[in-house]
Amino acid sequence: MIPSLTVMEPKTPQDLHVLFFPFMAPGHMIPMLDIAKLFSHLRVQTTFVTTFGNASLVQTTINHFNSTNSSNPPIKLALLPFPSTEAGLSPGYENAAYITSLDMGANFIKAVTMLRQPFDQLLQQLLPDAILTDSFLPWTLDSALKIGIPRLVFHGTSFFAMCASHSVEQYDPHSRPEESFFVPDIPHSIHLLKSQVSNWKTNPLIMEMMRAMQEAEEKSYGAVMNSFYELEPDYVNHYRNAMGRRVWHVGPVSLCNENIFDMSTRGDKPVIDKDECLNWLDNKKPNSVLYVCFGSVSRFTTTQLHEIALGLESSQQAFIWVVKKELFQDEREELMEEYEKRVEGRGLIIRGWAPQMLILNHDAIGGFLTHCGWNSTLEAVSAGVPMVTMPMLADQFYNERLVVDVLKIGVGVGVKEYGTGQRFGAGIEKVVSVVHGEDIEKAVLRLMTVGEEDEVMRRRARELKVSAKMAIEKGGSSYLDICKLVQELTHKKN
Repeated sequence: MIPSLTVMEPKTPQDLHVLFFPFMAPGHMIPMLDIAKLFSHLRVQTTFVTTFGNASLVQTTINHFNSTNSSNPPIKLALLPFPSTEAGLSPGYENAAYITSLDMGANFIKAVTMLRQPFDQLLQQLLPDAILTDSFLPWTLDSALKIGIPRLVFHGTSFFAMCASHSVEQYDPHSRPEESFFVPDIPHSIHLLKSQVSNWKTNPLIMEMMRAMQEAEEKSYGAVMNSFYELEPDYVNHYRNAMGRRVWHVGPVSLCNENIFDMSTRGDKPVIDKDECLNWLDNKKPNSVLYVCFGSVSRFTTTQLHEIALGLESSQQAFIWVVKKELFQDEREELMEEYEKRVEGRGLIIRGWAPQMLILNHDAIGGFLTHCGWNSTLEAVSAGVPMVTMPMLADQFYNERLVVDVLKIGVGVGVKEYGTGQRFGAGIEKVVSVVHGEDIEKAVLRLMTVGEEDEVMRRRARELKVSAKMAIEKGGSSYLDICKLVQELTHKKN
């Protein structure tokens, strides 16, 4: 039986009330909850919306924030019933991180769309002054218009990716015979392969969703993005001026988590004790450890997992490797146990959620092997850590080009095809292509071996770390942007 709508609301009347509703996936929920914290710090009443099955991912963070920030309005939590059974999903599959096949993905999107009715009921109940909802929830625009309030759209990616993907959509490289192309009409000369850009036109479901997202953004009040002006000024300006979009940059939002508890519990409860992890790092030299994590959605084939393991082992570098615990079943677990014995003392393998912010900000971390998801990329920038880039899906190839070609704080492993190394079906090994261990080893050594190239990247990464911190401090570019947005919404309400 589906539980009824529930709103947990401490009663603290405030002048402006904004409701936050992210797409149900870690990479979307985590930054939007941080944005809700930033709004609360500005004396805005905030309500965070998710489903009953996702409540445990945010409840601890919200409770801790409310108990330690008594001078600010508390963050309220509103829970919606998720129609798993009606959409053809098993009960409990309420987060995109649990989706293991393309068919499940289609049913998940169907279930998310079916949240429209309970969400409309929630808006009628709370009557907020504005909503900030995920770009993946375009139908929330109609919900906002129905009660006459502005809808802001949240894009969980970089300005660079938004600008480049917009140009690629207009250029349509898949309709041309060339196998590679330069992205037109953007501030830098950026080269991509057609095989690195997904051709959405072959998938009617995705095409319809992309169309709805674009139309909803054009009719929304504006966009909010987790970035900062000093990181990608050319693309903030391009997005605002050349593309003509209203947008506020409010990041890096992860930096609102300043104490060890917030950094260690951000997103979920880690499977490793924070002290155990930090003690392991304390025994390593500065800049000597490579942190390896590919986000919450990546699902590798056995072949690709084997190649990553070989590359890390043969590099002879100390490393922490975070892997999804469900990736190790049957023969995979036995192989990993043998591998752990071979790299004991030099490699620490974490099966499940890790305290990523704590790890990245430790002095021993000298590099980050990443899938280039935007949250991970920005967290590395905020920690002053250069990257080895291994993109696979979504906006990751665009973010790689930002890191390697524009910011010049990373080295690519040379991924040439969208979906490389990924498992696309439950139990089905559909290998698009594989990144080989020797290519991973080569890129890791380029980044971690002391030399002129390494030092240039590290110096640039350290400079961006300083800029990131300044951006969210009082008077900084992101601080001023979020203040402007709050002032606009308050004026519009009054």
